Amino acid sequence: MNKIVFITGTSTGFGKLMTITLSKAGHTVIAGMRGTLGKNVEVAKELSALKNVEVVDIDITDDASVTNAFDNVLAKHGRVDVLVNNAGLAGFGLVEAYSIDQIKKFFEVNFYGVIRTYQAVLPSMRKAKSGLIINLTSGASGHSMPFMGPYLASKFGVEAITEAIQDELSQFNIENVTIQPGVYPTEMNSGSKVGIQADKPEITEEYNPVAAEMFNVIGAGLFGKMQEFDMNPQVIADGVLKLVNMEQGTRPLRYPLDAIAQGTDIEFINARAELKQKWMEKYTG
Repeated sequence: MNKIVFITGTSTGFGKLMTITLSKAGHTVIAGMRGTLGKNVEVAKELSALKNVEVVDIDITDDASVTNAFDNVLAKHGRVDVLVNNAGLAGFGLVEAYSIDQIKKFFEVNFYGVIRTYQAVLPSMRKAKSGLIINLTSGASGHSMPFMGPYLASKFGVEAITEAIQDELSQFNIENVTIQPGVYPTEMNSGSKVGIQADKPEITEEYNPVAAEMFNVIGAGLFGKMQEFDMNPQVIADGVLKLVNMEQGTRPLRYPLDAIAQGTDIEFINARAELKQKWMEKYTG
């Protein structure tokens, strides 16, 4: 069945691949991005030329922009069957070396942006008593790592929201899934897409040389593994398509797609679910 799929952050990386993949599969894709008449005008034209694709301008950090985008899509199509919260920002740095304003930028996009799209689409999904929302988080969304604290904190938040709202929305048959993508060679990791970096170099210097050495070891490990396992971003687009095509009621809450983890991510997710069940039994049993 053809579905109306709204994807955020489609100008590059996973989002662009999702748009191409889902539209080729026959789904109608609403490709959301900023700057459709400015910096992203060329990619907007490129995607608009594809069959089954409609490009819309949306800035997920702006309440009015999000409301306007969804209102227009719902007025035209009558429904949104699937929302994919793909837009995101990454970055590296010591926690102490980040200003509050820099950390807020992570949350405006990675966390509050998700809340905004939820609130824009849920009234129509609840009315239809049907829907699917897919949130991209991180391969490390269940734990943290040095130099990634603020970024992962914003992704932890999305994991928490997804898990909570899954139960809240069950009466409306609306499913929620987080995808944990691991490290892939997208613009976010290549350096071509500007991230949110620590902005207090004087603090960073006080941690050196130990911090610099630690950062280099971690970075070499992550990017070395990315090459070793030939991490292909198409895996994420294919994973989204698989989730979209799954029968209602069969989708998992968490859907890790990270070959580098070699199954440890699945083990972690299962262990966390078991412990949560035991904890819930203590409080509600």
